[in-house]
Amino acid sequence: MSQSASTPPLQDPHATTAAQVAGQSASNPTRATELSNLKISLRGALRQFPDFPLPGILFEDILPIFANPTLHEALLRCLELHILESNGNQKPDVIVGLEARGFLFGPSLALRLGAGFVPVRKQGKLPGPCETQGYQKEYGEDFFQMQSDAIKPGQKVLVVDDIIATGGSAYAAGELIKKMGGDLMAFVFILELEFLKGRDKLSAPVHTLLTGQEEKVL
Repeated sequence: MSQSASTPPLQDPHATTAAQVAGQSASNPTRATELSNLKISLRGALRQFPDFPLPGILFEDILPIFANPTLHEALLRCLELHILESNGNQKPDVIVGLEARGFLFGPSLALRLGAGFVPVRKQGKLPGPCETQGYQKEYGEDFFQMQSDAIKPGQKVLVVDDIIATGGSAYAAGELIKKMGGDLMAFVFILELEFLKGRDKLSAPVHTLLTGQEEKVL
C-alpha cells in the first residue's frame, strides 16, 4: 500500500481494512469502531442476484470476500470481534460449521479463536458412529449428522454459517450439539433473511454480522 495507515481519511476502504485487521491503525480505534468499519467494507463487497435460486429471492453472494485476501482477513477479524462483543469476551471451545458454506470460514475462525472445528454434514457423508437429526425443508425432510465423539460434554459450542433463512439446518445442528452434551453458546451468521423468521426456531442467541433482508423481494 502506498499510503500510510496514519492518514485514514486518504486511504481507500480496503487499505483501511487491512490496517485495522493487523491492529496497526494509528488512531487505535475502539473495538466497536473497528467492527463498524469492517462491516462497511464487507457489505460493499457483496454481490446481489435477483430471483436466484427462486423468484422473489435476492441472493447475496459472499464469494467476492474470499477472492480478496484483505477482505477475507477482514471477515475473520469482524467475526472474531463480533463473537467477543456478543459473548462478554468468552471464547468457544468448538466452532461448528454447517455444510457447506460454514466450511469456508469456520476452520479459520476456529484457529483464530483457539477452538476446535467440527463439521455438520448431510447424512451419509461422515465415517464412523454419528448422531443424526432431521429437519424440515420446503419439500420434505432432510438429515444432518455429526460424528458421535466430536463434542465433549460441557464444551462451549458456537454454530456458524453464511446465512440464516428458514433456520432448519441450524436448528438440526443445535439439537445435535445438545444430544452430545455440548453447551450451545450462540449461532452466528454473516447474513439473515429476516422475513423467513428462521431465528424463531433456534434455542440459543442468534447474531448476524451484516444487515439482512427484512422482506421478500417482489
